[in-house]
Amino acid sequence: MTFPEELIKWYLFNKRDLPWRHTKDPYVIWLSEIILQQTRVEQGLPYFNKFLENFPTVKAFAEANEAKVLKLWQGLGYYSRGRNMHATAQVVMEKYDGKFPVLHDELITLKGIGEYTAAAISSFSSGEARAVVDGNVFRVLSRFFGISTPINSPQGKKAFYNLANEMLYTNDPSTYNQAIMEFGALQCKPKSPNCGICPLNLGCYALKNNLVQVLPIKLKKAPQKHRFLNYFILIHNNNVLIRERQVGDIWQHLFDFPSIETSDATSLDDNDFMLQIKSTFGNDVDAQFITHKRHVLTHQILHIQFFELKNYIFNFSKQKELYWVSLAGLNERPQPKVIHDFVSEYF
Repeated sequence: MTFPEELIKWYLFNKRDLPWRHTKDPYVIWLSEIILQQTRVEQGLPYFNKFLENFPTVKAFAEANEAKVLKLWQGLGYYSRGRNMHATAQVVMEKYDGKFPVLHDELITLKGIGEYTAAAISSFSSGEARAVVDGNVFRVLSRFFGISTPINSPQGKKAFYNLANEMLYTNDPSTYNQAIMEFGALQCKPKSPNCGICPLNLGCYALKNNLVQVLPIKLKKAPQKHRFLNYFILIHNNNVLIRERQVGDIWQHLFDFPSIETSDATSLDDNDFMLQIKSTFGNDVDAQFITHKRHVLTHQILHIQFFELKNYIFNFSKQKELYWVSLAGLNERPQPKVIHDFVSEYF
């Protein structure tokens, strides 16, 4: 039995029952693929159901406002995915008359759809013979064929894409693509795979050469940047002052609070920090520390402090991104997870 046939045989017996596997609707498949980027199935499934319930058609998605999309996305991270989805839904309505494309070369032109996603949607919806290559596929191919080229290097990506297309089972590319991804997720796992029951173990280079825990090889990322954010909670007449984050930084168009960013950790005992607070909120301001949180992003580690302010003086009208809202109004607006968690605990 060939490599693709072994994978398909394993898949048909072991696959998970997931809702997007019961349809060829490219819109539904697109929803699942974007939501599951950088996200485990267990975490992504409730979001998939929530998005499909709120936006059963691409038309409904396109007509939604961005704030609602981001609110539904809240907690998933990588918020640009939600914004890109909204933009893509609108393009599909304008350019394709609401019919979601099924061909790779059309899909690849849409915002937020890269090589992997275009191949997945085209393969699963129309049976187009395109190999999908995600982290699971990298791992299976690297271990079975003994490829030590780093998977995140230009040479590695080219080598793996060539091999993936060479191995593609063209008689049924949709089933094969799902099979190799599922195999990587459930059987050929990153840590401690059960190689003793693996149907590919007799031909696996990594198993034969004791390299299962070594392959695939990945180049080390640049060290994460540390940032120190100090948020200020201002309450007036049962309203709280919030800020809409702007383009050019993390959390674009999500809502948090007025803040001061410092170059390192600080406290209210730091004279320079207190001078910054007073220069912004008035000399008579009273600041009280509430709590500290650490929040890890892909390329940044955020060290966040929250302070409550009283006796402040500040001309908020000069900053258009600032709003007074009720607590109910705050809960309706999309927030970064760390802000949402703080709001849930504090208010």
